[in-house]
Amino acid sequence: MMSSRGYDMTPTMYSPDGRIYQVEYAIETVKRGTLALGLKSKDGIILAVEEKLRSLQTAHITQKIFQVDRHIGIAAAGYIPDARVQVDNARFFSQGNRLTYDEPVGVETVARHLADQCHQFTQYSGVRPFGVSLIVAGIDQLGESVYITDPSGTFIPYAAIAIGSGSDDVNAFLEKTYNEDMNLEDIAALAVAAINLKEDVKDVAKNIRIAKISREKKVLEKISDEEVEKYSQIANQKFKQS
Repeated sequence: MMSSRGYDMTPTMYSPDGRIYQVEYAIETVKRGTLALGLKSKDGIILAVEEKLRSLQTAHITQKIFQVDRHIGIAAAGYIPDARVQVDNARFFSQGNRLTYDEPVGVETVARHLADQCHQFTQYSGVRPFGVSLIVAGIDQLGESVYITDPSGTFIPYAAIAIGSGSDDVNAFLEKTYNEDMNLEDIAALAVAAINLKEDVKDVAKNIRIAKISREKKVLEKISDEEVEKYSQIANQKFKQS
């Protein structure tokens, strides 16, 4: 196989074996980011992220969960400054849709728009692909939706998904334990259990941030640290890992 040297200097050039190395490098950046999860239930959506705070860092301010519109949120894994750029783009697009059509934008429409923006950054020299994947989740006229976007411009719908470091093991765990009939509280506890999958102490909740969108309110709401601790206790009872 030929070396990547010379083919990894630009995202516009395919290697002889059909690879775009800059996109692959960006996807590798996502795999090195801390975990982010999106899960949907019969009565709402949960977005959860792992954020390990430094000793003097201000708590209670999440850097990885963003509100796009009242009914849509985003969780990110990878290079977070790139996530902020994409979130600003999504907010502008969402508000433009509301002004033009006088109705809330669809979750799939936002996910597709962000994926299109990612794809554009794989087609031009002088730019680099975004080094972040996003979980775009919300509730619209079609119901609950969870999508992921990645640096290549792909967007895929899921019932439950994890991205970031250790996501392969977490997704395997979700495949075994997730059930579409779970309620909002159950999937919040499942998200905590998934993030703590490799922790020695299973009730660690201080590094977890969660937001929810309930079918009743259809508004992104932050879950308090006290509630996260409660979900951690439920997780220990329901989703114990050996």
